[in-house]
Amino acid sequence: MKELPSKLDPLDSRLTDWMARYGVTLLRLSLGVVFFWFGALKLFPGLSPAEELAGRTIELVTLGMVHPALSVPLLGAWECVIGLGLIHGRALRLTLLLLFLQMPGTALPLFILPAETFVEVPFVLTLEGQYIVKNVALVSAALVVGATVRGGRLSAEPAG
Repeated sequence: MKELPSKLDPLDSRLTDWMARYGVTLLRLSLGVVFFWFGALKLFPGLSPAEELAGRTIELVTLGMVHPALSVPLLGAWECVIGLGLIHGRALRLTLLLLFLQMPGTALPLFILPAETFVEVPFVLTLEGQYIVKNVALVSAALVVGATVRGGRLSAEPAG
């Protein structure tokens, strides 16, 4: 990779130091906002674009024993708890455990309701399918945040 001209190096150094210092915190906060927001929408019928799909998925998985009128608000509350945990920054291990327990369920519609998640299986996703696949980025973000729970951090300096 081509080196930056030396007169830009101090600016580059300051920027990468800033990113290393604040990047994980901003990632944790933004992830928390996303979870809280998406969860809060599920608490109010008709507001979440994922409401019907989530409700049908849970109803199928529970063999009809858990009705969407109960499961969707519970899922929303779960997501709000994850969001608040990420925003607050405490009990991150528990918060991330809740996140990682919830995430596999979000992928289920791709497998059990393909007609609702794909326009053309396996490559052309519906809007709902895209909503699910974006969770790959959320899981990756959670992994980065999780790498810091024991005191790990990013460094702008090359690993030596």
